[in-house]
Amino acid sequence: VTTSDCAGTLHLPLEYRYAADFRYVFEVRGVRRAARGRDRDAVIEAQSVVLGYDGLDHVARRTRIGFDHPPDAIRQDWCRFDLTLPRGEPFALETTISCDSGGAYFCVTSHSASVGAADREVAADRASRAQVWTDNEQFNDWVNRSAADLQMLVTTTRYGPYPYAGVPWFSTPFGRDGLITALQLLWAQPSLARGVLSFLAATQADYYDPAAEAEPGRILHELREGEMAALGEVPFRRYYGTVDATPLFVMLAGRYYRRTGDRAFVEALWPHVERALDWVAGNVRAYGFLSYARHGGKGLVQQGWKDSDDSVFYRDGSAVVPPIAMCEVQGYAWEAWQRGAEIADLLGHPDKAAAWRAAADDLAARFEQRFWLEELQTYALALDGRGQPCAVRSSNPGHLLYCGMIDAGRAMRVARGLAAPPSFNGWGLRTLAEGEARYNPMSYHNGSVWPHDTALGAAGMARYGFKDEALALTEGLFNASVYFDLHRLPELFCGFDRLPGQGPTHYPVACAPQAWASGAVFMLVDALLGLSFDPRRKRINLYHPRLPGYMNWMRVSGLTHLGSAIDIIVHRH
Repeated sequence: VTTSDCAGTLHLPLEYRYAADFRYVFEVRGVRRAARGRDRDAVIEAQSVVLGYDGLDHVARRTRIGFDHPPDAIRQDWCRFDLTLPRGEPFALETTISCDSGGAYFCVTSHSASVGAADREVAADRASRAQVWTDNEQFNDWVNRSAADLQMLVTTTRYGPYPYAGVPWFSTPFGRDGLITALQLLWAQPSLARGVLSFLAATQADYYDPAAEAEPGRILHELREGEMAALGEVPFRRYYGTVDATPLFVMLAGRYYRRTGDRAFVEALWPHVERALDWVAGNVRAYGFLSYARHGGKGLVQQGWKDSDDSVFYRDGSAVVPPIAMCEVQGYAWEAWQRGAEIADLLGHPDKAAAWRAAADDLAARFEQRFWLEELQTYALALDGRGQPCAVRSSNPGHLLYCGMIDAGRAMRVARGLAAPPSFNGWGLRTLAEGEARYNPMSYHNGSVWPHDTALGAAGMARYGFKDEALALTEGLFNASVYFDLHRLPELFCGFDRLPGQGPTHYPVACAPQAWASGAVFMLVDALLGLSFDPRRKRINLYHPRLPGYMNWMRVSGLTHLGSAIDIIVHRH
């Protein structure tokens, strides 16, 4: 309600309402707790209200709502301003919300100081990353939105930048997500990989804890702070229950050196690389393959990237007997041994290098014998503890193409199978091919489309020279981005067939933004240009670069290498 007097003065009552329930994110998702802590009485001050909660972990958590003008009335859940505004004169009211956990006081900054700090952070991030620009404005919108979302998700830790996995459910460090996001951005922003490697080296397990799935050398899966994690009501305070983060860590370390030639950093990582590969060797079970089985009753049943309980199964849809060896994990292990051997050679450890190369060769040979399914013309999703295959068509073999482990002839059949309609729905790769026992296009991992998964498959196709297939997948994700709000690809979307004039079907509770969904476009640009770096000869190579038909040129500016920077323009003709 507003009123004006004859002099043109505006009278405006303005009311704020506020509350804070201090619910942990797992409670928001539906977990019911046996008991909660105690809400504090609100502290009402002249220009602020402080809401508080004393957790069962004996930590006080507080939220302060403050105003730069004193309200005319203020209570624990509302305040009111009776404003008199002369016509034509500007008026600003600044509201600041500050959160605190266990501290003695709030750090409250002004709006201008906060905006200035954010602007400087954005500028520094932009300066550290190569820029991509094309003659297709919608493609540019996709790239720019992805870059902005990644900048929002990256948090500066004491070890360097780290991309938190996604908003709202996974706004915390995840090992696998951080490693894959760093791989996606490695060509454009190698500083992100350095931050990820430093953080995960610092949190690498050096002890046994079955409840947290911690074992010496194992790389972190998930780190959570907060009341339920501190009390052990969820096992994710420092949780290591993932089979793939550890080989991915070594993969990224090796690829980081290939990208940057940063010997000093890789030398500092060497003890962590050794421990990681020792862990990999110690978990080669299930007929000689890297495998997993859950310890205890609270952790993840499935510990590959498809970690929902129902994501691994036999042809008839029945549950798998652990330990479980996922197909893509063998590709990660193979490349980890290869990259570890290169680092060992670099640092003067020839015996280690020879042993790891022999392990990689042995794994590749056994993999072809045990995982290949001639009748399906692809590799099994997994093997169980008895060596029986999960004979289902999935997107997972696309990751094998990305690592480069598999035979070239079979790689061609895998690529064609993934690009065919049962797997490629016109927007991206279905996690599970249409027609398989548990196929459901509305599921989390059994028929939905994940942009990062599609990008890995496309990058693998390009690696083997199947750029037509890679272009088709790129075009699918690009067209999907046009339909999504702000050109933002979410964590996943439903796997229904693409229909004329209709966009992808949303997955209702997908994270958006999600780090590795945002990184997908950078991995696709890398794959289409065929970029590689040679620090020894100080060269940047492009291997059979291709541009899609809806793009005539692409410019990459500020591409750094060995302290220099160049711009590259690729024209299609």
